[in-house]
Amino acid sequence: MNKDISLESAAIIPEVTQLLERQIDMAEEFEGSLSSVDSRARASAENLLHYLAVRQLDMRPLQWKLIPLGLTSLGGMEASSRCSIQAVSRALHALSGQPVPEFPAPPVDFVTGPLQLQANANRLLGAASGKRAVRIMVTMASEAADDYQLVLSLLKAGMDVMRINCAHDDAKAWEMMVKNLRRAERETGRSCKVYTDLAGPKLRTGPIESLGRIRKVRPIKNRRGAAVAPVLVWFTSADENPPEGVSDVIPVNAEALEGAVPGCFLALEDARKKSREFRILSTSMHSVLAEASQTCYFETGGGLHLVDRNGEVVSHGEIGLLPEIVMPISLVEGDTLILVRDGLCGSHAVRDEDGHVLKPARIPCTLDAIFECVKADERIFFDDGKIGGCVESRTAEEVRIRITRTAVNGGKLRPEKGINLPDTNLQISALTEKDIADLEFVAKHADIVGLSFVRTPEDVIALQTRLLALEAGRIGMVLKIENCTAFQNLPWLLLAGQRWPTLGIMVARGDLAVEIGFDRLSEVQEEILWLCEAAHVPVIWATQILETLAKTGAPSRAEVTDAVASGSAECAMLNKGPYITEAVEFLSGVLERVESHHMKKHNLLRRLSISYMRAPAE
Repeated sequence: MNKDISLESAAIIPEVTQLLERQIDMAEEFEGSLSSVDSRARASAENLLHYLAVRQLDMRPLQWKLIPLGLTSLGGMEASSRCSIQAVSRALHALSGQPVPEFPAPPVDFVTGPLQLQANANRLLGAASGKRAVRIMVTMASEAADDYQLVLSLLKAGMDVMRINCAHDDAKAWEMMVKNLRRAERETGRSCKVYTDLAGPKLRTGPIESLGRIRKVRPIKNRRGAAVAPVLVWFTSADENPPEGVSDVIPVNAEALEGAVPGCFLALEDARKKSREFRILSTSMHSVLAEASQTCYFETGGGLHLVDRNGEVVSHGEIGLLPEIVMPISLVEGDTLILVRDGLCGSHAVRDEDGHVLKPARIPCTLDAIFECVKADERIFFDDGKIGGCVESRTAEEVRIRITRTAVNGGKLRPEKGINLPDTNLQISALTEKDIADLEFVAKHADIVGLSFVRTPEDVIALQTRLLALEAGRIGMVLKIENCTAFQNLPWLLLAGQRWPTLGIMVARGDLAVEIGFDRLSEVQEEILWLCEAAHVPVIWATQILETLAKTGAPSRAEVTDAVASGSAECAMLNKGPYITEAVEFLSGVLERVESHHMKKHNLLRRLSISYMRAPAE
């Protein structure tokens, strides 16, 4: 044997022995947590702790020492952590000429570890379609309740899990979606799981005050602004469909059209006090088609007159109910925005003649709890991070925010846009009253339930308690990692989740990217994958996979690469869109080809900050 190799191997043995001792110490420290997990998950939970014990260290120096000796197995140690360290120790002893030690049997080995992950994935998500191992989950559009062919086409294309988002539609629609799926299963001979996503606490912007009920119509104009074709308007008193190609519809009362014949005019003063006339081209029982060569602003309640060819007024009427006009709040860096409680209405900034702000813009927040939790200097983001700010002050009724980030030309903040508070300790339950009510449907119809905005182990245990009360212990549970707190608490969430027979993790990359920063998303999602593999917990890779393809029918190069990356998980989630069936077929093909090249990837084992845990005090 080469003397240098023998000496190098002997020098490394103490480092590896220390790793084995750390693993034992970690498992003993958390024996209380291990004793609470489901019996079928005991070995997996122990393997997770063994993995965390190693990842508390920077393993790169050791890796570089092992590579010249041909010992690189630590880079793929997730599924069998202790077995991997033992294997390296045996090899080092053999290379150094020392007696090879006998180790106690690890909780899992190189065969049983990956097999346990595979078994857990099959139990939670079912078997994948075709030749691929990664399942495909598809979010149901509202149309899936009435359109059986849509559900059937998705199942044929390769859908393995139907996702029902409980934030949309209602229990009646959800039940019809499930019925359509079960019918499609019988027709195709394929099986598909039903995953219900609880809405969770809704943290969004509220309504903004309306500018009125106004509708603008305008003729076709050239580049110089001159009218080259009249605008066609369908005036109706009975919701009659307009002729093909006519999109401008104005409701009026029946009296306004009494006596209308082609050649007459509808005259009015629009919202800008401009006189306008529309020449009637044709009539029906309750409607008329008319044209005008000038722009007009109709306003609900505005008067209009029917005028005959001689200029005589035939009848009087008024404009019916038009949609409200709500303009988004314009914001630029340095602006002040006031967040107010739900139930109030947002308003635009009030400025003087020189453009100076006299009164800052205001917008309500749907979650009153933030008025007790948010603190000065904490960050806040709106609309998937498009607008960023910093909290300056907070009272019981208002949060004052300084805008620190928008697009180059400013940002537009609209109602119903998400709010993220990555620095705030939101002391709220992940289960809302709506979620608790929706669990009645889940218990009867679903195979899997997703817990949104989970933050703490207590959130996990609360859902488990509710499901047991509903005698729904058969249902799989998925914890959605979509905020900083959940990511930082991931080891604890995994241990709490392993109390339940069937567990999964969803990487909800949309909110997570906003909370942790887009620059860290790639790194963080890999860390989640590693910890879940160590716990033998299947992962669902979610948010915007092939979104352009689903919406437009053509994928971008970047999202195809992203779709390939989803092959590292056990399930990839697609959202709804007009071309969703094509997206399922495309993703299925991509995953089949990628899996012929690789499965899980190896890594260098840099120290992980989230691996640090302390056992709770007795």
